[in-house]
Amino acid sequence: VTAEMLTRCGVGKLLLFDYDKVELANMNRLFFRPDQSGLSKVEAAVETLRDINPDVEFEVHNYNITTVDNFQHFMSRISQGHLRGGRPVDLVLSCVDNFEARMAINQACSELGQPWLESGVSENAVSGHLQLIKPGETACFACAPPLVVASGIDEKTLKREGVCAASLPTTMAVVAGLLVQNALKYFLGFGTVSHYVGYNALSDFFPQMSMRPNPQCSSSYCCQRQREYQAHLATLPPPEADKPTDQSDEVVHESNEWGISLVGETSPGDLRSEDHSLRVAEGLQLAYSQPEPEQATPTDTQEQVLEGTEDMNIEDLMQQLKKL
Repeated sequence: VTAEMLTRCGVGKLLLFDYDKVELANMNRLFFRPDQSGLSKVEAAVETLRDINPDVEFEVHNYNITTVDNFQHFMSRISQGHLRGGRPVDLVLSCVDNFEARMAINQACSELGQPWLESGVSENAVSGHLQLIKPGETACFACAPPLVVASGIDEKTLKREGVCAASLPTTMAVVAGLLVQNALKYFLGFGTVSHYVGYNALSDFFPQMSMRPNPQCSSSYCCQRQREYQAHLATLPPPEADKPTDQSDEVVHESNEWGISLVGETSPGDLRSEDHSLRVAEGLQLAYSQPEPEQATPTDTQEQVLEGTEDMNIEDLMQQLKKL
């Protein structure tokens, strides 16, 4: 689903990794068709995606990334698989359904310093999430692992043979849409890429949070990236204090060829006579009222100075001002 959205958006190149095959049990999900049953998921995906947008370049790998040999090749393609060749990919998107594959992606991206977006849908099919992981800057998947991973439990023992986890195309579409939307914001530099977004379909609730890296993370590469990021921050200049803005009116047009001027509809006399008291609806009353401003009265000194100023010239007035 995510690959289809990115293909329709016209990304330059997609690298797809999967070792599973299309089954009829997958038909309650989006994208795959019944006639593709038995094909590997990457082969079936490319067959459909090329028909949607032939301008996108596809690179598919039909293997399990958690094995030792495949993991090394997976890392090499992340670090060298860019559209222009010889450089890392722009972003890794994780759409896997097990913790073992997530830990493998986390290990590879932490070692390479590769940003990636992790996502998933719960087994009850009514909730999901996505998380932006920038090694050293934000928490990696191992910084706050799920209880199954933290307890060292083999997740394969929790699944029953022949029983597939519940899945709804609606929940998967919502999470995939959020994932691709944040990927586009990351690629094109618009908006804000969310560090973590959850989705609860039962109440249409979308919690958001920021997750800091764990200094005691079990991944040595994550701790190394944290030290590198802190060293990078130390080299940056301190943020400048906000400078006061100039409140003076700027001249927008130096010349006024047509003699246009703005005139207020209210005269100063109207402003003085206008009642500015706050009116409330019938049956309501104010908790307190603003006191009337006191009329300023001249001090004795001012009265003495101002007396007889009618017959004074400008020089006499200047002498009086100097005495104030």
